[in-house]
Formats: sequence, C-alpha cells, structure tokens
Amino acid sequence: MRTSVAIAVGFLALAGLTACSDGGAPAASQGATSPAAGGPIAVAASDTECKVATTEVAAGTSTFTITNGGGKVTEFYVYAAGDRVMGEVENIVPGLTREVIVELPAGAYETVCKPGMTGRGIRGPLKVTGEHKPLSGDAKLAAATKGYKRYIKSQSDTLLVKTQEFVDAVKAGDLAKAKALYPVSRTYWERIEPVAEIFGDLDPAIDARENDVAEGEEWTGFHKLEKDLWVTKNVSKDGPIADRLMADVKTIVEKANAAELSPILLANGAKGLLDEVASGKITGEEDRYSHTDLWDFDANLQGSKAAVQALRPVLEERAPELVKTLDERFAATEAELGSHRAGDGWKLHTELSKDDLKKLSDSINALAEPISKIAAVVAK
Repeated sequence: MRTSVAIAVGFLALAGLTACSDGGAPAASQGATSPAAGGPIAVAASDTECKVATTEVAAGTSTFTITNGGGKVTEFYVYAAGDRVMGEVENIVPGLTREVIVELPAGAYETVCKPGMTGRGIRGPLKVTGEHKPLSGDAKLAAATKGYKRYIKSQSDTLLVKTQEFVDAVKAGDLAKAKALYPVSRTYWERIEPVAEIFGDLDPAIDARENDVAEGEEWTGFHKLEKDLWVTKNVSKDGPIADRLMADVKTIVEKANAAELSPILLANGAKGLLDEVASGKITGEEDRYSHTDLWDFDANLQGSKAAVQALRPVLEERAPELVKTLDERFAATEAELGSHRAGDGWKLHTELSKDDLKKLSDSINALAEPISKIAAVVAK
C-alpha cells in the first residue's frame, strides 16, 4: 500500500527544447523562455525526461505543477548552488500531478526530476531575473519565520543530545539501549526535517532507506543502524557509521540554525511532513525493521503543526475559515493517533490492523487537504 496526497491541476501545453544535464544524467527538456504571466509552470516528468515549460522566471514566487508520466515514483526539486533545496515535491507516483510554490530571488538555479527518487536526477537550468519584495518583508510573516526558527533551535538542541546517546549505545554494543533510543532520537530529527532537507546530500546521508541509495553509494545513517540492530543484531562494526551519523547531525543542526528561511518553506514544510506520513509511515516503509513508525508519525504531525502555528497570525488575518478547518482536522488526527499510545511511546506498526491504518490514513488525507492551501495564502 502506498498512499499519496495529490493536488489535481489541469494539464498545460508543453513545448520542448533540449538542454544538457550534469553528471551524464538524461537531458532535461525546456520549453518557452517564460510561462504565461502569473500562471503555473508545467513540468512533464517521465523516467527519462524532465520537461519544464520555461528556462526563465521573474523573481518572487513561482508555482510548479509536476505531472509524472513515467512508470517510476519521482521527485521534483528547485536547487540553488550547492544543491541547496529551494522547493521540492517528493513521492509523485505515476499518473499524478503535484504542485509546489517556491520563492526565488534573482540568480541561477536548476530544476531537477529524480525518477526512482535516487541519484542526481535529470537537471536543467532555471534563470531568475529582476527584483521582488521578499515575503519576509511582511512584519507578520517575518515574525512567523522567527518563531519557527526558535522551534527548530529547541528541537535541534535535543536532537544533538538524543542522537549522541543513541550513537554511544551503538558503539558500546548495548543493543537494548540503542533500540530504546532509536525512535526517541528520530523524533527530533523528523520534527526539523523541512529545514534539514534543504541541505543537499546531508538529509539522505542521515535518513535514507536502503532502496533510496543509488548503486555504488554507501548506505549510512539511522536506517542502516536500524537494520543492524533489528535484523543482523550485530553492531560491532558500526562504529564508523555511528560516528558519521553524529557528525552529519551536528553539521545539519549548525546549518539549520544559521539558515535564512522563506515563509513559503514553513507552508511547504507543513505539507511535506504530512506527505511523508502518507507515503512512508502509514505503509510501514520508513522504519521497516523496527516498526517504530508511529513515533515518526507523531513527530511529523507535531512538526507540521508547529509550522502552521507559526503562521497562524497571518492565516487568521487572510483566511480565518481555513484556520478553523485546520484546528478541527489537527485535533481529529491527533485523537486518531492518540488511540494507539503505548505507555510513553506508541504501538508498533505491526500491531495495527488494516482498519486502524485506514482510519489514520483517512485522517491524514483530510488534514493534508487544507494544509495544501496554506502556501497560496502566504504567497498573496
């Protein structure tokens, strides 16, 4: 079972020119040099192409609508220099169209499709020109971003502590303690992931599942240690992996706390965290060896809520009915998830029935629908 949250949009006409991509990846095809004024930018993704309807946009907010016409699940990114993520959409299953709104200052960027969700992807250039007033120039949006950064700081501080405890247990060969600390340390990671995902290869180095790793690349991070703890039951050779995890977490925390965030990231991050629940936690794919997916589910839900709460003053002013709906659906999802509490933690994914999982999935999909509207409200 794979559940995805989709936003239906109409197909736009595409014209194709071919541009070379990096690293020997297939070429990204580009269309006209500018989209219709104020309109969305169509992206036709397949297993071999990434056709973007423009190579140039005006500075400010741009909306990309990505249709997956291939046979593989794909992702779409807008990268700044160093593969810094300006906007992304993951888990676009074949036949679906997804949407993302991105705020882009003038500069040179790349659009990237990743069929199979691995590797460097199919890349093409995107030039952003002109000047714009940043969304953070609005006092309430600036306050929202500042408040969210305080949340990120509090969570990342604890992430450092709990990851160190987990790493120490792994290196000491204390399997029972490491197993107990694994879902706890990941809780703080999952809450800050919208910011952590900005930084190129650091996120996959920390959180990639085995099938997410491209051929020839080393598998590292939480899930490598998870497999050794629960499946091989031997972490005697995992000291270097544990040390690498700790080093990567320290680096990403430093970067996350120093990053300048667009208010759009809060909106996209709130939605992205729920998409992760729908595509990985509900299915049991994320923590497939430990089955501790509900710890991640709760962390994603709370991280999403924190982003929405930071934006609340803006949303109350611009879309009060949306705020009411969000409050109701967050409460409903929290109640549904809360029925699966087990002591201070959560039931294992394997302990939930198909009916339990369907109810959780339905509640997440119901919540994701109004959350998908927040970015457009912020971008007004």
